Amino acid sequence: MARNTRDNIIATAEMLITQAGNGGVTLNQIAAQLGMTHAAIYKHFRNKQALWEAVAATWFKRDIIDKIQRTTAGTPAEQLHAWLWAFVTAKKGTYNTNPQLFMLNTQYIDNQPLALRAVLMDAYRVIDTIMNYHDENYARAELILSTFATFTLPNFKATWNAPGYQARFERLWRLIEKGL
Repeated sequence: MARNTRDNIIATAEMLITQAGNGGVTLNQIAAQLGMTHAAIYKHFRNKQALWEAVAATWFKRDIIDKIQRTTAGTPAEQLHAWLWAFVTAKKGTYNTNPQLFMLNTQYIDNQPLALRAVLMDAYRVIDTIMNYHDENYARAELILSTFATFTLPNFKATWNAPGYQARFERLWRLIEKGL
């Protein structure tokens, strides 16, 4: 029951953010939409920041990570290349199609290193599995994904639709491929 309530709060917050076109939605608005008190939200989230992080993390997993089809064909390096390209393409596509939630993610996740690491944990797990690292801290996977920061961090979003996007990705891939 508590999980359903938490999920409903997250879904309602996301819907209101999308309707408003920004993160200026208040906890009172969310509570009113759900027919609960403002204080009831605090039973599930310690503060507004925690709720916004949960909204952004849910969106990121659903609209980016879960949409990537992982191939099992080819060498681990070929599989990783395909997955990384799908990942950066999904992030770019989401930036282009859902700017409200992309910006919320930027504000509440990408500028909070611990929250960002938590959101990216699913990506680290995929990389670790593809490369068969068995690294419980995902250190190597984190380094690999960090290498592609210009294709994933919102500070670089203005370059994502520039000509030569895939060529730049391929040049970076060639730099790290041998070190995998």
